[in-house]
Amino acid sequence: MYDTQITLTGWIGGDVVLREVAEGRHVASFRVACTPTRYRDGEWVKGTTSWHTVKAWNRLARHLAASLHSGDPVVVHGRLVADVWEREGKPQTSFEVVASAVGHDLSHGTATFTKPVPAEVREVPVADSTEPQAA
Repeated sequence: MYDTQITLTGWIGGDVVLREVAEGRHVASFRVACTPTRYRDGEWVKGTTSWHTVKAWNRLARHLAASLHSGDPVVVHGRLVADVWEREGKPQTSFEVVASAVGHDLSHGTATFTKPVPAEVREVPVADSTEPQAA
């Protein structure tokens, strides 16, 4: 209810890695590079690139692993999650985004959406009953 929501726009900086963590449960992870660009004094100036780790679970994980590739422009929306631990007595923190929605950034190109067909709905070829049967 009080989660920190974040939206990133950037470029995928490597392969999307899909792992099965339990029977039927999947997690995908990838890195997104975000580089702010500003128009100053008549020219575009790039700022410092920040890198973010993104994770997605189950159906979203499988869909994005089949759809996204290194170098693709993306929009990622999800929860910002902090992982806190100690190393040599000093607190350490890293942040990642647990995605609830991921898609191509269409300001950089076009895409075609394909809805997957569930396994139980796929049609199985049936012999045409109007053809004479061999005796």
